[in-house]
Amino acid sequence: MTGKVGGLHTGKRLYTPKGRGSLVVLVVLMGALGCEFLRESKPIVPMQEYELMLIGRLDADYVGTDTCLSACHFHDQIKTDFDASTMGAQLSEQSGLPLVNCESCHGPGSLAIAGITPELVATEAAAGRQTACKYDTFLDLKKLPPPAQSLLCQKCHTKNATFSLHNWAAGAHAYGDVSCFDCHDIHAGPDLKASPRETNNLCLRCHPRQRMEFQLPSRHPVLDNRFFCVDCHDPHGTVAEGLLREETLKETCTLCHGAMEGPYLFEHADLNDDCATCHSVHGSVNDNLLKVREPFLCLQCHGGHRTSSDPVTEETKGAFFTRCTDCHSQIHGTDLPSVSGQGGFLH
Repeated sequence: MTGKVGGLHTGKRLYTPKGRGSLVVLVVLMGALGCEFLRESKPIVPMQEYELMLIGRLDADYVGTDTCLSACHFHDQIKTDFDASTMGAQLSEQSGLPLVNCESCHGPGSLAIAGITPELVATEAAAGRQTACKYDTFLDLKKLPPPAQSLLCQKCHTKNATFSLHNWAAGAHAYGDVSCFDCHDIHAGPDLKASPRETNNLCLRCHPRQRMEFQLPSRHPVLDNRFFCVDCHDPHGTVAEGLLREETLKETCTLCHGAMEGPYLFEHADLNDDCATCHSVHGSVNDNLLKVREPFLCLQCHGGHRTSSDPVTEETKGAFFTRCTDCHSQIHGTDLPSVSGQGGFLH
């Protein structure tokens, strides 16, 4: 950056030996432009355009689901799948549920089916052709920004107790511009929800680091489809860090590892509350998902001690070739005191 900013000559570059150049730039810009730009919130597009983006063509009218499906999709597999889905069940008058129809997502459809009659559909079907709607008059769902795509779904699903979307707006996926469309395809078939096996592929295509960790020697068997990402994480948002299903990591881990939960008379101090202090939760090159192999993991906090009174044995074997858990097997906690009376997590 050269020239003057806010009356200050910057020279060739704003830089300090201690690496605080970025902070200096920010302070200078704040002085020159004021602080308003830092806290001002603006929509992606002007509000009127954003409303049109979600509502659709104002020169079109709503014609109803029966008209849409009979005009275009009467002979289409989409209708069969949709009728068998949970959304299709809501279209039934017998359901007693709030009305959900094609136009709830796609916008008013009068322009899309203009000129399409049952006779035209029958004629083209006899000729082996499928009558196509004028799709360009619908909302262009795939080109909507991710927040707008999700907002279309939330119009209904934030009021539906079946889906836990109360924390979606504050979740990591919403902040990362991941939309409902990235994981769900409501026209894929009767089951609109992603199955557990499908969720592994959905998650790992965006989380390559975790995919790599699941291939390490010690790992949770996610790639073997014996364990699933959604067993620990709620992709729709939670109040916990990392989208964990429980409030803490320990509470999440002990859903399966109940033997480590405690409480114990002799606990492993405050480390017992954070499993990630010792374990790499997705995978590790060390046994039991340990971040560092024994005894070096333990020696990060504990001073070493001799394991033999024989100097020759100590030199040839020594603490560096001995696992602490060979003696201190109850490493998470125990109710039995050691010989010394200090706990010690011994057998």
